Amino acid sequence: MSDSKAIQMKKALLICLVSAVTTTLFFSCKKEEPKHPNILFIMSDDHAYQAISAYSDKLLQTPNIDRIAQEGMLFTNACVTNSICAPSRAVILTGKHSHLNGKVDNYFPFDTTNVTFPQILQANGYQTAMFGKLHFGNNPKGFDEFKILPDQGHYYNPDFITKKEGKITLTGYVTDLITDMTINWLKNEREKDKPFFLAYLHKAPHREWLPAERHYKEFINRSFPEPTTLFDDYEGRGRAAHEQEMNLLEHMNWAGDSKIFPENMDKLGIKESHSYDKANYTNTVGRMNPEQRKVWDATYGKMNEEFMKRYPSMSRTDQMKWRYQRYMQDYLGSIAAVDEGVGKVLDFLKANGLDENTIVVYTSDQGFYLGEHGWFDKRFIYDESFKTPLLIKWPGVIKAGSKNTQMVQNLDFAQTFLDAAGIAAPADMQGESLVPIFKGQGQNFRDAAYYHYYEYPSVHMVKRHYGIVTEKFKLIHFYYDIDEWELYDRLNDPNEMKNVYNDPKYANVRDELHKKLAALRVKYKDSEALDKMYIEKYKELEKSGKIFR
Repeated sequence: MSDSKAIQMKKALLICLVSAVTTTLFFSCKKEEPKHPNILFIMSDDHAYQAISAYSDKLLQTPNIDRIAQEGMLFTNACVTNSICAPSRAVILTGKHSHLNGKVDNYFPFDTTNVTFPQILQANGYQTAMFGKLHFGNNPKGFDEFKILPDQGHYYNPDFITKKEGKITLTGYVTDLITDMTINWLKNEREKDKPFFLAYLHKAPHREWLPAERHYKEFINRSFPEPTTLFDDYEGRGRAAHEQEMNLLEHMNWAGDSKIFPENMDKLGIKESHSYDKANYTNTVGRMNPEQRKVWDATYGKMNEEFMKRYPSMSRTDQMKWRYQRYMQDYLGSIAAVDEGVGKVLDFLKANGLDENTIVVYTSDQGFYLGEHGWFDKRFIYDESFKTPLLIKWPGVIKAGSKNTQMVQNLDFAQTFLDAAGIAAPADMQGESLVPIFKGQGQNFRDAAYYHYYEYPSVHMVKRHYGIVTEKFKLIHFYYDIDEWELYDRLNDPNEMKNVYNDPKYANVRDELHKKLAALRVKYKDSEALDKMYIEKYKELEKSGKIFR
C-alpha cells in the first residue's frame, strides 16, 4: 500500500472516530423527551375549604393535604358551576356546564352520549382507574378498573359496584377502604409502561357524618370556634336566604346528624326535623357489626347522657351552639381519615419513584357551610358553597409554594388534564386549560365565572338561581317562584351580608355586570328557554314522585 493511500485511510478513520464521538456527545447531552405525566385526581365530597389548614387553621390541621400546596399551587378563588354532588361530577367529567351535559341536578339522568375526558385519555394510551364515590352511573365510561359506591354509599361496611367482581360488601371504614384500593392498584395493577389517570374519590365528609372509631373518640371531646355569622338573621337580603331549609337548629336532623339516640328523642319529646330523621340514624349506624357498634354506643352514649341532663334548661341559643359543636365534631372527624389516606398515597408515590412525573390534584365536588349564616349543606352561589378547595402539584412545572387568585372552575379540569397529556380537547368542551397558569403564563385567564343552580323545590329549598362572579363582585338572579336580584361586593363584604343591588353607589357596577352576565349566558349556550325547559321537565319528575322533599 502506498504512503498516500495509507494517509487517506487514516484521515477517513479519524473522521469516522470524530463523527462517532460527536454523535455520542450530542445524544448524551440531549435532554430526554418528557414522558406523559401520570394524573392522580383526589376529590372528597362536601369538603369545605375552611376545613383545610392550607386555607385556614382555625378548625382543623390537615398536614397531608397541605403538602400538595407546599409542593405545588394553592388556588384561593377556585369555584364550581353548580354546587351539588352529581352535577359537579358531570361537569368535571365532560368539561361542559350542567345545561349541556344534562345532569342539572341529582334527579335528572346523566346523558350517556357525552364523551368524558377519561375515555379520551384511555383511547390515547392511558391506563385508567376509579375508586370511591361517583354518585351516578354504575358503569363509568373510560375506566379499565373501578370500584364505586352505589349512590351516596355508607361509612361503615360499605357496598361497592365493581367492574370485575360484581357487587361486593367490605368490612371496615369507607375512607380507609378506598385508600387501600387506590394503593393496591398502584402497587399491583398499574402497567408500568403506561401513564395512568387514577381517580381517588372519597365519600367523606358527606352527610351523615360518621368518623372512624379512632377519630370520633377524640373529636367528640373537642370544641371549635363559632363563625361570626352563626346567628345571621338575613336582614336586607331576599327571600332565598330567608326561605332556605339549611339552618342548623331548625333543619338538621337530631338523630341522623347530631346522633341523639331515637329513644332519647322520644324521652325528651324532641320531634323529628324530617320524616327521615330517625331512619337515617338507624340505616347508617345499622351498618356496623356488633364490635363496631359496641364502641360507638359507648362513646356516643356518654354524649347522649350529658345532653339529656342539659336539654330541659337549654335556650334556643344554647341549642344552636350545641348543635354547631356536634356538627363540627363529626364533620371534621370524618375529614381526619381523609387526610391520613392522602398522606399514605403521597408516601407511596414518593417511595416508588412516581411522584416526580405525577400531577396530584386535591379538590372537592363543591364547598360547604360550616355554620356560616347558621347553615349546613351547599347549593347557593354564596362563597362557602360556591368556592371549592383546589391544590395541585406537578414537579418541574408548578413552582412549589405558589398561590393563584384567578377564577378557575371545576369546568376546567377536563381540558387541563388533556392538555397536560398532550391531547387536543374536543371543541365542545367549555373550560380552559390551567396548564398556562401552572407555568406562570396565565395572566389573561377567565375574568368572570358563570354559575347556575337548578334543584328546586326539593330538599333544603334553595331557590333556582344563576349568576356571574368576578374577583370583586357577584351578581345573582333568583327565579322560578320569585324574581329577585342580589349584588355583593366581595372585597368589602367578604361574608356577603349586604345586598347592594339597589345602592346608587353600585349602579354602574350593576349595569356592567348585567351586560357581562348576558354575554356569559350566550357564550356558554344557556338561555331563558333552557331555564323554562328544565322547569317543565322537573315538574314532570315531581308529579311522578321522583323528587325528594
